[in-house]
Amino acid sequence: MSNEKNVILRGVAASSGIAIGKVFLLTDDDFSLVYKEVPKSERCFEKKRLDDAIEKTKTEFKLICDKINKVLVGNYAHIADVHLLILDDPMLKKDVCKFIDDGVNAECAILNVINKIIRSFEAIEDGYFKERKTDIQYVGKKIIDNLLGRQKKTFANLSKDSIVIAHNLTPADAVVIRENLVKGFATDIGGKTSHTAIVAQGLAIPAVVGLRTISLQVRTGDEIIVDGNRGEIILNPEPRTIAKYIKEHDVQVVKIKELEKLRDLPAETIDNHKVSIFANIENPDDVASILNHGATGIGLYRTEFMYFNRNSIPSEQEHFDKYSKIVKEMTPYETTIRTVDLGGDRLTKLGLLNIGHEKNPFLGLRAMRLCLKHPDIFVDQLRGILKASAYGKVRLMYPMITSIEELRGANRILEKVKHDLREKHIKFDEKIKIGVMIEVPSAAMIIDIIAREVDFVSIGTNDLIQYTLAIDRVNENVSNLYDPLHPAILRFIKQIVDGCHKAGISVGMCGEMAGDQQYTSILLGLGLDEFSVPSAHVPKIKKVVRNTFFSNVQKNADEILKCGSRDSVLQTMKMLSKYDKNMFI
Repeated sequence: MSNEKNVILRGVAASSGIAIGKVFLLTDDDFSLVYKEVPKSERCFEKKRLDDAIEKTKTEFKLICDKINKVLVGNYAHIADVHLLILDDPMLKKDVCKFIDDGVNAECAILNVINKIIRSFEAIEDGYFKERKTDIQYVGKKIIDNLLGRQKKTFANLSKDSIVIAHNLTPADAVVIRENLVKGFATDIGGKTSHTAIVAQGLAIPAVVGLRTISLQVRTGDEIIVDGNRGEIILNPEPRTIAKYIKEHDVQVVKIKELEKLRDLPAETIDNHKVSIFANIENPDDVASILNHGATGIGLYRTEFMYFNRNSIPSEQEHFDKYSKIVKEMTPYETTIRTVDLGGDRLTKLGLLNIGHEKNPFLGLRAMRLCLKHPDIFVDQLRGILKASAYGKVRLMYPMITSIEELRGANRILEKVKHDLREKHIKFDEKIKIGVMIEVPSAAMIIDIIAREVDFVSIGTNDLIQYTLAIDRVNENVSNLYDPLHPAILRFIKQIVDGCHKAGISVGMCGEMAGDQQYTSILLGLGLDEFSVPSAHVPKIKKVVRNTFFSNVQKNADEILKCGSRDSVLQTMKMLSKYDKNMFI
């Protein structure tokens, strides 16, 4: 690396916080292997080598699982479970053995199969599922390591001011880093939803991932700053830059301590208007974080992860086991479980369904449409949710409702499931609340009709904005036009809120907009009853609420709704903030 000062590299903010220290470069072998043709007489032995390597890898993963759970508060077994599920997949071994039967050595056979799986994952649009390719790579590499007898990574010579730089790190590596009091880490690959990122967040280790080539740009001993808030790395920082980040770190520590004081306080405005602040959850392991940050329930439990890394649709028992565990842990608070929100194309790519190719899956067979066309998938999940409702407070929520017919169709299936459970004397909450997500304009336009037939509504702003403005939010050519402050979006939100309140039901929001504190005052003024946000954002949203006069933000929202363009919205916000300093924090 050159001696150039203040070199800034931008990646993905995986875990918040600031770390200042010296590079510890962790090198590792790649997948470069030598092809060896295996004669027929030795192919049985080659398969035995494969079996032994897989069993050894399983043992290692179980030890990793135990280690993670001892270090972290809460149950993170799901992380290692995913790796074990991949190892137990009969198709993986079957495909590898086919290559061995053709004379390919076990190491290269594993690599061929892993690369094939990864290529199929590259075609999946969803970021969470794309990230799972890292799990596939990790499992394949561990098997190859054991086939070759490779030594494990060494963390010798780590010091307390070390910042680990690597091509990739595993969840187990993150735990070792924490045990050695390392300040932070950065990697070439990875994303916000990678398991290493999840563990780093649980351990409060500042981390930036997805930097592409940082492991090639640094040497052990180089000075470095990890900015996990902005997703940036500063190489060879100048003294004044270090001083700036030390100050920022100290300020952040004070802010975190101040926010921690809000944990057990209600989300209530200065003039006594109360709202609920719930948390979104993707993994069962997130419950501890939700409670620690002061959320008063789960406003969105995404269940899609259950359909990943498997060769069959989740069973009723699997649904029940996952949901009941969370419901018990969240008692006395509510858990809102959303039924599966996946497209048929994704289930096809994952090998769980075969509906053929869809040219535009975003407008295809997905979410509730999929469940109504394949009710067997829907019924097992509904049974699991209803049975879990006997163990605590549960709300059931349907995603992507576009018409009253879809809602009624879903409820007919639900009533049949309830009837069957009664016939078999299986307990469930007879008064379980049913809600829907409003994510498309058609549903927003008939909210008065929908609201009369549900107990609550949650606005999914991510898709509502995308479909209303005809903008693909992951398309870099138009993503800058994705705008929560577009007058049409603000008017839709107000229309939904008013329609729900007229019907006497609560309305919440679980999209990204709800978790961004710059919009909190506007959403309060528009009448939102519930905010469901990432757990780490709960204290920030609560702080805005507790420093706001509800009467003021109502008046301000009325002024903003008169605006006809984004520019006029911003100008109005700027003007109003002069009179109310808490309007836009």
